[in-house]
Amino acid sequence: MTMLPPPPATRPLGASGLSVSSIAWGMWRMAEGGRTATDAARLVHTALDAGTNLLDTADIYGFDGAGGFGDAEALLGDVLATEPGLRGRMVLASKGGIMPPLPYDQSAAYLNAAIEASLKRLKTDVIDLWQVHRPDILAHPQEVARVLDDAVAAGKIRTLGVSNFTIHQTAALNQFLGHKLVSTQPEISPLRIDCIENGELDQAMMLGLTPLAWSPLGGGRLVNPESARDKAVAAELDRVALAQGVSRSVAAYSWLMAHPAGIIPIIGSQQAERIVEGMSAFGVKWSRTDWYAVLVAARGVPLP
Repeated sequence: MTMLPPPPATRPLGASGLSVSSIAWGMWRMAEGGRTATDAARLVHTALDAGTNLLDTADIYGFDGAGGFGDAEALLGDVLATEPGLRGRMVLASKGGIMPPLPYDQSAAYLNAAIEASLKRLKTDVIDLWQVHRPDILAHPQEVARVLDDAVAAGKIRTLGVSNFTIHQTAALNQFLGHKLVSTQPEISPLRIDCIENGELDQAMMLGLTPLAWSPLGGGRLVNPESARDKAVAAELDRVALAQGVSRSVAAYSWLMAHPAGIIPIIGSQQAERIVEGMSAFGVKWSRTDWYAVLVAARGVPLP
């Protein structure tokens, strides 16, 4: 049986010239539970030592934490201030453009302030990948592009990406950018296959964007499936996982990584053992038959 090609250990981040690991680690929940900078440092070391160099955060991560907005960035900044040598081992990604209780704001004034605030919290001179977190319908893409291009020209940001953008929103912003997008970050999982079927991944391949998948375990529903559909997808993942001696979570990561768009799943766990376990995804092998079986279970109807 012919197997799909295994994922490489690293991938180019779009046309940026940066090389990133084929699995990323995300810090959405890092500021929860009263974690200290020492706790955060252990997690950062775990991720880097496991082989992950792409670390993804956002200014809104930690909004429900003790200090509120910016907690996760501030924690990582404390880690980098204590151990400056870690900065050179990572491709640092962050996001902005959401400011509770106001839903989204990509006005020039807000974006400039958000970028400066992230740099200050992260205690770094430059963010390697800065992503617009969610699109602001009231912001003209040309105005957004002008701010982002200026930030790149000023050396505050190396590369640009988007998150949760539609195909047309991505195309519109990219049209006006001088420094073209290198990544897109939608929700993708074996339970969330919209991107696979609505053309988003096709656009990513066409534009040379690296897809970063947030919530690759379906918000935990793959770990604890409840609906009939969730259980059907879990069962197909389990067939491959059991045969190859890995967990269902690892099988889910590897299923995404088998896609030709070069999807990079973002491990969201803040447990060191789960971060390390995720790296086992590189060794999972998929046949076309098994891969499509997961897709069919997710669709709930046979392929045409």
